[in-house]
Amino acid sequence: MIAIVDYGAGNISSVKKALTHLGAKSEVTSDPAVIAAADKIIVPGVGHFSRCETLNHHLRKPVLDAIAQGKPFLGICVGMQWLFSGSTEAPETPGASLFAGECARFPATVKSPHVGWNQIDIRDGSRLLRGVDDKVFVYYTHSYRAPMTDATVASSEYGGEFSAAVERDNVFGVQFHPEKSGAAGLKILENFCAL
Repeated sequence: MIAIVDYGAGNISSVKKALTHLGAKSEVTSDPAVIAAADKIIVPGVGHFSRCETLNHHLRKPVLDAIAQGKPFLGICVGMQWLFSGSTEAPETPGASLFAGECARFPATVKSPHVGWNQIDIRDGSRLLRGVDDKVFVYYTHSYRAPMTDATVASSEYGGEFSAAVERDNVFGVQFHPEKSGAAGLKILENFCAL
């Protein structure tokens, strides 16, 4: 069973619907016991980084414990940004610090938020992106972006290069929305379900 963590951020129903379409059993939950019992965990999210305060206060320990036990974890959009040290969007709200760096706003040279379809440049060897075509278009909606890191497995270009996807061991994150990215997005979620 995949626990879809409900911490008050948006887009949970779309993720649940996509997993159901793939035949995966999932449960939307804010119960630490359900998270602890899950085989895999997804932290989705649309909205302000300060929403992660709820995640930090009530669900941080069960989520990080599950990651430490080797359970596959996928952060989507704000859920991916939470994997970093934090975000300039809400400096008082810490991230999980599983990846180095801080998320920051797009530069003033480009329109923000970054909404719509954009290509991803995929590095070799990603398990999450296996079978996904390089330069495929995926759907974004965000004003803040994750930095490039040694865990970056895909990047996009918009006001500079940023991490589109990160991956290390059992921890995965995507800045875009696979649940809204058509066949490529479903393939990514299918890959996660198969881990």
